[in-house]
Amino acid sequence: MSIREPEQNCVSSGDGGGFFIPSDSEGDWTVDRHRDRGHHRGDHRLTGALGGLFMPSDNDRDSDRDRDSRRLTGALGGLFRAVRCESEPVRPEHISTLVGIIVHSFRQNDRCVTHREQDGELDCPGCSRFMAEPVTAACGHSYCRSCLQQTSLSKCKTCREEIGDKHVLRVNVLLCGLLHKWFPDEVQKSRRMCEVQELLRSKQLTQAATLASQLLQSDPSNVRLRVCRAEVYRCLQLYHHALEDLDMCVSVAPSVEVVFCKAKLLKEMGRVDESVKLCLQCLCLDQDFQEARQEVENILCDLLVPTCESVQTLEECSEPSGLARAQSLRVHAVGGARGEGLKRVSSAPQLGEKSAMLKRKLSGLEVGSEVVENSDTKHKKHGVGSAASVCSDEDKLHLSVPRDLLDPSDFECSLCMRLFYEPVTTPCGHSFCKNCLQRSLDHSPQCPLCKESLRLYLASRRFSITSVLDDMIKRYLCEEHAGRQKIHNDETKELSDLENNVPIFVCTMAYPTVPCPLHVFEPRYRLMIRRCMETGTRQFGMCISDAHKGFADFGCMLHIRNVHFLPDGRSVVDTFGGKRFHVITRSMRDGYYIANIEYLQDQRVEGKEELQLQDLYDQVYNQASVWFHSLENRFRNQILQHFGPMPEKELDIQSSPNGPACCWWLLAVLPVDPRYQLSVLSMTTLRERLVKIQHILAYLQNTQHEQNTHAQ
Repeated sequence: MSIREPEQNCVSSGDGGGFFIPSDSEGDWTVDRHRDRGHHRGDHRLTGALGGLFMPSDNDRDSDRDRDSRRLTGALGGLFRAVRCESEPVRPEHISTLVGIIVHSFRQNDRCVTHREQDGELDCPGCSRFMAEPVTAACGHSYCRSCLQQTSLSKCKTCREEIGDKHVLRVNVLLCGLLHKWFPDEVQKSRRMCEVQELLRSKQLTQAATLASQLLQSDPSNVRLRVCRAEVYRCLQLYHHALEDLDMCVSVAPSVEVVFCKAKLLKEMGRVDESVKLCLQCLCLDQDFQEARQEVENILCDLLVPTCESVQTLEECSEPSGLARAQSLRVHAVGGARGEGLKRVSSAPQLGEKSAMLKRKLSGLEVGSEVVENSDTKHKKHGVGSAASVCSDEDKLHLSVPRDLLDPSDFECSLCMRLFYEPVTTPCGHSFCKNCLQRSLDHSPQCPLCKESLRLYLASRRFSITSVLDDMIKRYLCEEHAGRQKIHNDETKELSDLENNVPIFVCTMAYPTVPCPLHVFEPRYRLMIRRCMETGTRQFGMCISDAHKGFADFGCMLHIRNVHFLPDGRSVVDTFGGKRFHVITRSMRDGYYIANIEYLQDQRVEGKEELQLQDLYDQVYNQASVWFHSLENRFRNQILQHFGPMPEKELDIQSSPNGPACCWWLLAVLPVDPRYQLSVLSMTTLRERLVKIQHILAYLQNTQHEQNTHAQ
């Protein structure tokens, strides 16, 4: 059973099928409509309680208010119909749409969303603190190892791309070495914190708490360490001590992870109302935070979904409607809790009670970030929306790279021995220039340094730039980077020339306008195709081999339409023929041939010669059409599959510098020696080419006629 939007109005199947939320175009789900479908006062009281979440500010349009109200009413209507279906129990995931509506309403209020950017280039996007044990994700952004390996982090907080399999990622070797060199004290602190985490994992809680307290005496602003100690206190059931630590962390670094830790602690303490508010705030800041969403779904499921025997109580509930009260609610940043904490519902009380409890909980979500005095901790608790303003320059040490320790040799690629250009990091943690790594993988799908398999990395084709390395090079080594950039630009310009040093693929005959699919597997041609794509030319020359010269004197340019990369690095390249050319000089680059070339074009004729040429073309075209349709079906189908249909007859046969397309199509499909085809390709007069093709067709037709005669 799931919540989804159908093509027709929301219905409830009698056999316990799915329940649905109507779209905005399906009419207004008013109270009267619910009453007509059998809904009772309990439904409307709960709708009123949640309705306060969807009262936009005064400057919002009425259409937004109406749309949100319809979505909310539809979600609740579907939920209550599902409750009445006894064939399948309602589970927390069934109300995910309702949670999505609530979160959407929260996000509509800009004041509830706080974006806290990391201040330094070496700060982790996850915790906004010093990047201890940096690990680079597939998207190219680097995190602390502990932050990246959190099960809740599925998308990068900087670019919102999928992080992928985080467990295969290793520490970035280069970054780790640089941090050891530049910030040894910070690295040492991180190591000590890892000791605390290891003690926690091994359930040595007393030792973990003692060590964490000792470290915090010398570094009281260490948020990660304080969160770790709070987790230790939680495991020891010292909830008030844990809450005090988390309150301080939220006031200094209100990241979603810290806020969620506090939400889980409050839930364990029985303060479910405050817990659900913090979870909603986490979802405002990070809508992909699945653990927070699951917590809200679980809590709302306990509050909203009665057991079968309590459904009857809906008809007997007499509590006044909460719609009027809901109209006055405004949802802003997470505020302090009011009154007693809402205990988690573990049994099955009447839905009327749950509705009233939920209304009391939601009424606490009012304007501002209130300061509440906790009788146990005596610590001021700040809402997440205002916590960013509490964090001052003294709360956090801003680290910058020490200039006197900068050494350009630390940023050299181990493959080309030059300054990194577009550095990328492999899953095993080693960094290289992007082009250098790709060239290495053309030969072997292994890391050039540690020889670990990179088959999955190669198959993903995600050679994302390691942003922290790239940014540091551009900022601190700007002169060296400018020189490296100039070298790259000069190389790219040279590779983009389509007359000098043109790349040559030595393989088969190619013809203008005729498709030529290629299976590229040799490392040298992988590199060549990649360069053609990166420079934007998307062209290269095709020639047949020559025993003495390496490749023939004449060839045809191929235009790349599409490249389909296979998981192992091979590729299927879809190309078609362009201009013909004559080779002037030959040489090699990085294993493949290059050549200086001049392009060929047909000589134009006029007057009487043009009329004679047109007559000859018509004869050859008709002769070719007869020959093609006389072929056996299997041969004809093979030609159609590989080369496509025969081109249509052209009116102006001299409009193209290569002549009519049907000549090249015929030359490609006719069963003649490649050397003969090459001689026709090199001709610059259309008349000679047509005569050659006419002779071939006449020979094939005579041969076919003789075979038919002998068969009879």
